[in-house]
Amino acid sequence: MSKLSLEQVKLYLGKVPGWKLMEDRMALSRTYHCKDFLTAVSFVNRVAELLEHDNQHVEITLNGGTVTFTLASREARGLTGKDFALAQTISKVS
Repeated sequence: MSKLSLEQVKLYLGKVPGWKLMEDRMALSRTYHCKDFLTAVSFVNRVAELLEHDNQHVEITLNGGTVTFTLASREARGLTGKDFALAQTISKVS
């Protein structure tokens, strides 16, 4: 998939509520707050199962009950439509 321009990225952002653009890294990021650590781990595991099935990998930060996902395509060195589709998938799990 080809890399999206900044203008395209800003248009796509409207389709993934709660996700933010990290312009310095050209990545998408979203933080989820769970009630406790075990709930956060369970959430990460549910997302990981979906990602592994699609052979997609993301940066995941788990800190107590807080989970942050950061998405960007290494191959494209930026964001692609696939990253936005992945953001939508993760949002559905939450």
